[in-house]
Amino acid sequence: MAEPIKRLPKLPVERAPKVIAGRWKPVILYYVFCGSKRLSELKRMMPEITQKVLIQQLREMEEHGLVSREVFAEVPARVEYTATELGLGLEPVLLALCQWGQRHAEAQNETADIADCIVRPRKPSFAA
Repeated sequence: MAEPIKRLPKLPVERAPKVIAGRWKPVILYYVFCGSKRLSELKRMMPEITQKVLIQQLREMEEHGLVSREVFAEVPARVEYTATELGLGLEPVLLALCQWGQRHAEAQNETADIADCIVRPRKPSFAA
């Protein structure tokens, strides 16, 4: 893999948040944890994001090894994004952040609009 364009901090506690920083990266990861998604699927799941920002966030995550991009030789071309093993390692971290966010909302009496942290079933892996 090529060296990332943006230099990342050397201190791991600083590096980790930098890699997933961005308004949409945790949300995108949440959706690709359960299987490959096409760009149009992700856009439908997150109607508030612009296509430009979605592509930018996906490219950054691909650059950092969190998602892989597969282009299928079809007409029209089909592109799918999948969480890598490295990206899947963030699943328990993001779930813990989600649960902490729920507790914070409860402590602040702001639970009316808070969604549940849903652990999505992952498609089975048939690795040899």
